[in-house]
Amino acid sequence: MKIKFVPRSNVRVSKKSSSKFRPLIDALNELEPGGDALEVTYANEKELNSMRNVVYTFNRETGQKVKSGKDTMSGKVFFYKEKK
Repeated sequence: MKIKFVPRSNVRVSKKSSSKFRPLIDALNELEPGGDALEVTYANEKELNSMRNVVYTFNRETGQKVKSGKDTMSGKVFFYKEKK
């Protein structure tokens, strides 16, 4: 067995491209700074955390800054880009 250290930036996870969050990733690409926000419903906190992890990864990979806010009463989370 060979073990080798590589930079973390070389490691790509391709699972998200076939995940149930693919429509979210596609919609994030269409967000405009200062424009409309995405409204996404979630069933539980675990699903919300998964969505936010997808967004954090999207931010890191694209260099963009998508923020989120949630409405716990209605079970919705909003993703948006602030105007610079």
